[in-house]
Amino acid sequence: MLCAAACPAQTTLEACQQQAQQNYPLIKRRALYAQSTAYTIANIKKGWLPQVQVAAQGTVQNRVAQLPEQLSNMMAALGQSTRGLAKEQYRVGVDVNQMLWDGGRISAQKEVAQLQQQVDEAQTDVSLYQVRQRVNDLYFGILLVDERLRLNRDLQTLLQSNENKLAALQKQGVAMQSDVDQVKAERLTAMQMANELQHTRAALCRMLALFCNVERIDSIVKPMPATTEQTAEDVRPELKAIDLRLRLITSQQRALRTSLLPTLSVFGQAYYGYPGFDMFKDMNSRSPSFNALAGVRLAWNIGNLYTHRNNVQRLSVAQAEIENARELFFFNNRLETVQQQETIASKRQTMAADNEIVALRQSVRRAAEAKLAHGIIDTDRLLQEITRENNAKINRSTHEVEMLQGIYNLKYVKGMN
Repeated sequence: MLCAAACPAQTTLEACQQQAQQNYPLIKRRALYAQSTAYTIANIKKGWLPQVQVAAQGTVQNRVAQLPEQLSNMMAALGQSTRGLAKEQYRVGVDVNQMLWDGGRISAQKEVAQLQQQVDEAQTDVSLYQVRQRVNDLYFGILLVDERLRLNRDLQTLLQSNENKLAALQKQGVAMQSDVDQVKAERLTAMQMANELQHTRAALCRMLALFCNVERIDSIVKPMPATTEQTAEDVRPELKAIDLRLRLITSQQRALRTSLLPTLSVFGQAYYGYPGFDMFKDMNSRSPSFNALAGVRLAWNIGNLYTHRNNVQRLSVAQAEIENARELFFFNNRLETVQQQETIASKRQTMAADNEIVALRQSVRRAAEAKLAHGIIDTDRLLQEITRENNAKINRSTHEVEMLQGIYNLKYVKGMN
């Protein structure tokens, strides 16, 4: 029983699985992945914003543009001297570049970022799915201990009844005190076992409560067997993660192809400095001037060709590794399915004889008690038969719980809810 507020009187395995997955700390990563991807995509979109660069520079040159000697002589004859451009030049300016067409780079990068988020979330879902198996182990552990405790109570009641009978016979002088003490010792041993089982159950319940993020768990419902005919295909989160990883590789391949395409942009430059665009004027004047230009640029970075082949091969290898992971998953999944199916079949076959064994052990024990009622005292034989009957009941309950656990393990293997 989930004793936190608004919890049902008894909890089911499905409720525990759902609560454990919802409260597992790892689930917080999904929100973190979403935030990180939002920042990444926002930065990628900024690639469409104008790129502005402010720069200042000063240079000293060994040669500068000058008028031809004949033209200089003609101008000198007219009384106009030309000094040519100064070898010391400087400028402070700004460059603006606006992308018009990027070959699909930004769109491809956005797609890669979004798929990477989905891959990360899918890997988180894989880890969360594994929580179900841990919850199953705890839940069926509690269920098994509950059965042991129930049978232990029946055992104590039976031992107490026989102890009372022997005590009455001892007062009549038919039985000895040692016979009474022997049964009492067995009853006290059963009480010790009950105490150990209670502590084991408390530990399991506390761990399950931590998984479910509730105050405590007191009672659980025995699950009913369900069909397990579904296959693991397209159900297990591992397969979804593998499919998304393959989609990510495909997206990365498209992004790689866009890096080979040219880009088209408009640009503008403006600067204040010396010399300006009017070099003839600046040959006679050392004064700085304001200059500007605008145009269209088509650029193609052929350097990406150097690594393109290796990058394509690298992605092909990664794709082959993921395909191999899918093949390995199906192989292991089939092995686990066969193992769980055989376990279930074995337990069902074993359970077919459990009721008969318990009935026979009960009949033998009652025969031993009947001898006791007629004054035939054989305490060792009586305790032996009581123990055998109790063990037969424990085996029956254990087989039933193990079969149920096998069914739910098979559901886990096949990815069934």
